[in-house]
Amino acid sequence: MTSPGPGDLAPEIVLPDTHGTPVCLTSLRGRPVALVFFPYAFSRICGAELCELRDNLEDFEVAGVRVLGISCDPMFTQRAWAEQEGFGFALLSDFWPHGAAASAYGVFDEAAGMALRGSFLLDADGIVRWSVVNPRGQARDLGAYRAALAAL
Repeated sequence: MTSPGPGDLAPEIVLPDTHGTPVCLTSLRGRPVALVFFPYAFSRICGAELCELRDNLEDFEVAGVRVLGISCDPMFTQRAWAEQEGFGFALLSDFWPHGAAASAYGVFDEAAGMALRGSFLLDADGIVRWSVVNPRGQARDLGAYRAALAAL
């Protein structure tokens, strides 16, 4: 499956947050959303990326963008990690059905059972305005997020 690109309507997802509360993407319409798929909680590169987003969350808030981190980790693992790191944005669990949301966005590595590093910036109408998918082991660039936010 291919990833949605600029101009495409974002696929609908409904995933539990770290407390089991379902988050429905269409219910967030009216406000831009950044979907940040990542491979694993508590891993080195993912930790560095999400901590960098945490430390620069104001860039997203000024643009009115809600950040959602998504991985195939169980909800309880994500909760422990979010509490340890104090991310300040929601983490959503794509654990079951395993990788369904990542698959819908074309970023599920079925052989490894994990999400690739894919980010999708959606406008208030749920249209993809920017996306990037990086290979395993390659962190995303904060400057690319900033440029996408400025263009939104």
